[in-house]
Amino acid sequence: MKKISRPVPRFGRQAWAWCFYDWADSVFATTVMAGFFPIFFKNFWSVGVEATTSSARLGVISSLASLGIGLLGPFLGAAADRRGRIKPYLALLAVPGMIATALLALVPQGEWLTAAFCYLIGLAGFTGGSALYDALLPKVAPTHRLDAVSSAGYALGYLAGGLMLALNVAMVLKPETFGLAGPEQAVAWSFVLVAIWWAVFSLPLFFLVRETSTPGGSTIPTLSRLIRTLKSLPADRPLFLFLLAYWLYIDGVHTLMRMAVDFGLSIGFSPQDLISALLLVQFVGLPASLLFGYIGSKVGTMTGILLALTIYLGISVWGVFIDTRLEFYLLAAAIGLAQGGIQALSRSWFAAIIRPEQAGELFGLFNLVGRFSTVLGPVLMGGTAVLLHASGLEGELASRLSLLVLALFFVGGGVLAVAAQRARQTS
Repeated sequence: MKKISRPVPRFGRQAWAWCFYDWADSVFATTVMAGFFPIFFKNFWSVGVEATTSSARLGVISSLASLGIGLLGPFLGAAADRRGRIKPYLALLAVPGMIATALLALVPQGEWLTAAFCYLIGLAGFTGGSALYDALLPKVAPTHRLDAVSSAGYALGYLAGGLMLALNVAMVLKPETFGLAGPEQAVAWSFVLVAIWWAVFSLPLFFLVRETSTPGGSTIPTLSRLIRTLKSLPADRPLFLFLLAYWLYIDGVHTLMRMAVDFGLSIGFSPQDLISALLLVQFVGLPASLLFGYIGSKVGTMTGILLALTIYLGISVWGVFIDTRLEFYLLAAAIGLAQGGIQALSRSWFAAIIRPEQAGELFGLFNLVGRFSTVLGPVLMGGTAVLLHASGLEGELASRLSLLVLALFFVGGGVLAVAAQRARQTS
């Protein structure tokens, strides 16, 4: 009998509402995390401090935020699963992050500790909220649509991040057009706009994505359940191996995101060059995320992940040798291409192998793995630059060579990802 093909359904209202949280919080990743905060931290809040010292400070700040939310994330995820409601816990993390982001606008020059505290809260809200947001993916999309919905979310995020960053750059370059006194005030207002955008465009998720409540319980069963899940992980080889792979390769991805601007400043590129490169990353990342979603659906999600890792490996080596603005922009385009795919496909591959009723807990663990890896990356990159400089190398060369540390994470992560795929095929 001839098989009747059914048309693939379009995204429903809940799926689009879920995707819009990527549109909401991605502006933090571009304007704050990757864009203005590293520049302002180095040139305004750490004024008069040597570049290698401010780089090390930034690495420690990023690692502390990752460590804190990484430890808290699985516990919150398990509690959310137990009650059948993820959104309240998402709000618990995201709302303080929004407020702290806005408060960055009030931090005066030289107050790097105050700026670091606000950034820690904002970064915790962004990263922790993202983990719980990811846990909603199996609730809004069937298994055969996970790649498409995940990629659509990232595409919206890249578009929003690029648009907001473009507006913020225009504010900095032409502050008088916006009624602002100068570039410093423009950066301050950029932090406020990010907080408002994040808050407003989070509303579709909170109002339209449905969850089923279950009776609440004490935190002791939640903790026991989390411990039981951790003990059972090695028995699930595909899940266990993929978490190890993700732990390695996402370290390189997140470290590039958080340290790229600082790296560019350290090797002599201007803030204008760096912001232009960030815009290029965003607008290349938009079609790239959709392209990798298509690749995942046609030739396999893991194939797309490995392709992105190969690009990242090339970036970590090529970046050591770049000298011209053209090379820097080409490097940014390559980052946008790989970044647009690896995040979306990693999220959808993980969502496909877990049970929906454990989504909050396991995505909290997924986030924990990612955050603990990011504890290592910025510290290793910043620490390598400091040690090489202390050993007698010129500061710019030390910063360049520190990028090679990331190649280890991409190679190791790729090997373990292949092992996870093989374990899934034989299980």
